[in-house]
Amino acid sequence: MKINGSNSTHLNPYQKQYQKQQQATNQAKPAADKLEISNQAQNMLKGNEVKEARQKQVQQIKHDVQTGNYKINYEETAQKMIDFWTNRG
Repeated sequence: MKINGSNSTHLNPYQKQYQKQQQATNQAKPAADKLEISNQAQNMLKGNEVKEARQKQVQQIKHDVQTGNYKINYEETAQKMIDFWTNRG
């Protein structure tokens, strides 16, 4: 009995069609993805910088209170409360 090498076209008749589909999908791929950050997201990132500066200020006040160096301006505090409750501030 003689055995010849397998003929791949008889084993898989859809191989040429599959190869054409693969070539078409490879050609149809977009060049690259693009990412854009919206203005609102950029502003949110800038907000983190403000929070960090605010946190430093809070830490300084905490330190001053603990050491007894913090002085309260009662007149300014009262004026800000009045402005808040009368909707001027």
